[in-house]
Amino acid sequence: MHYPVHINIFGVAVLLHSVLELVAFFAGFRYFLYLRSRQHDIIASQNRVWIIIGAIFGALVGSRLIGGLENPPAMLHAENTLYYFYSNKTVVGGFLGGLMGVELVKKIIREKNASGDLFTYPMMLALIIGRIGCFSMGVYEETYGLPTKLPWGMRLGDVEMRHPVALYEIIFLILLWLLIVWLEKKLTLVNGAKFKLFMINYCLFRFILDFIKPHYTFNIGLSTIQLTCLAGLIWYARFIMQPKLLLKKYTLDLREINVG
Repeated sequence: MHYPVHINIFGVAVLLHSVLELVAFFAGFRYFLYLRSRQHDIIASQNRVWIIIGAIFGALVGSRLIGGLENPPAMLHAENTLYYFYSNKTVVGGFLGGLMGVELVKKIIREKNASGDLFTYPMMLALIIGRIGCFSMGVYEETYGLPTKLPWGMRLGDVEMRHPVALYEIIFLILLWLLIVWLEKKLTLVNGAKFKLFMINYCLFRFILDFIKPHYTFNIGLSTIQLTCLAGLIWYARFIMQPKLLLKKYTLDLREINVG
């Protein structure tokens, strides 16, 4: 495979990543609409629209803000600081920025109900599609891993055998998706629990994953992404410390678990 991967569209070579970014947004939003049509949404349509608007603008600001802060020296030496922030983005910042945007909007419109569950699976679908695009960029986008001697290391456009971190994330997301579906069947989750489970596990995963990715590291040994993930875990700390807060009723029969 030659990186970055291009596809031919009407005689024009287009980055596969650019195409899959559009596909990810379209597929995620269509899946959200599908789930909302199949499930009862406890949030009124007008409030749901405002929540989506808050999520979009929060994600836009958060992704660019954290993306721009990933490499402080590069930011400080940028000729155009605003353009530098605009041209750098990160999913972690987008998720947490979207969360903050939603929480702000909900306070303004006085919406008390948790709103994230309907977004959970569409977000995961969009992220899986997007990470396929990231993988297609190889080392030409900052979503590749450090060199490794492990047998599954891959050449991603240079001479090094590297961790295919985009593939790691895709596998993680599929397993997390299956886990949340399984928990839904075995437990009675409170409204909003699926989204919280996703955010807690994703922040933890990205915190660990960044140790095998090239990035600017502060004196404390952590990157901007890792500090952002820690902030997300602190936000959800009470649910991490008391996971029963995510449950309405304990329905899991331990005898059903196949441990052999």
